[in-house]
Amino acid sequence: MSGHAKVERNLLVFAAWATSGFSALAFFLEGLARDSYLLSLAGVALVVVTFAIHIVINAVSDCGFSAGEATLGIGAFGVLALVFIAAWLDGGLTAVDYWSGLTLFGVLVCGFLLYLSTRHGLRGAFSRFHFKPAESGNEPR
Repeated sequence: MSGHAKVERNLLVFAAWATSGFSALAFFLEGLARDSYLLSLAGVALVVVTFAIHIVINAVSDCGFSAGEATLGIGAFGVLALVFIAAWLDGGLTAVDYWSGLTLFGVLVCGFLLYLSTRHGLRGAFSRFHFKPAESGNEPR
């Protein structure tokens, strides 16, 4: 990919997450503040839409997620999971907060697995995480 095309792709991804992604965050947080599962669900749906937009941008640009994007996504998921677990252990979650969080994490995990299986196939998705040690006679071909 040329330098100009790479900058254009990065700007499109940034614009998608800045608009739709922050709208998703606003809906999700407003749903938590008002104890409204439907508002939180709208936020989760917008996260899915934004993720789909990102995948379309990647397809048009003929590339996948960059290492930085993958790191940011997995890191943000981990931080959110830790915050959710801490709030759950503290006992400050309402039933709506609890189900909103579980819905968000369930949708994110399912989306991640669906993306891996459609992008790399089931065997390829597994091999993205599983590496056999070279000393066992399984050198790469």
